[in-house]
Amino acid sequence: MDGHEQWLSECERMGYKPEARLYAEGTRTSQDAADQLGCDVAHIAKSIVFAGEGGAVVVITSGANRVDRKRKLKRALGYKPSMATPEYVLEATGYQIGGVPPFGHSKPVTVIMDEDLMEYDLVWGAGGTAQTVFPITPENLLSLSGATVANVKQ
Repeated sequence: MDGHEQWLSECERMGYKPEARLYAEGTRTSQDAADQLGCDVAHIAKSIVFAGEGGAVVVITSGANRVDRKRKLKRALGYKPSMATPEYVLEATGYQIGGVPPFGHSKPVTVIMDEDLMEYDLVWGAGGTAQTVFPITPENLLSLSGATVANVKQ
């Protein structure tokens, strides 16, 4: 089972039916996804994984933003998480870098959502692989991910 099939299975378990799109050219970076979709990079909800004290921390942030791990993410979590290796990301979430979805992970994770994403009517997240994306409202993204909204951008 590839990452997208795994994610779809997790979505079904959660009662969510995504309208995923496949792009053979790939949507590995936020800019790649925005170019494929014809939207502003700010509307891409990228998932960045950090190694936390009790497990992985997934930060869902706008594709236009960088995460301020040393100050703002530290403030949101109460500690500064470490950078995660590709191996850690796969082990902790079940997905490879470039395709980590904002929810539907294989293990429990802490999720922080960039407050800037709440400004948009629709955002796009990865659907388990670097070739799949799906649209979702920020409100649904917040609900399904169980995230805490915070200002985490540099």
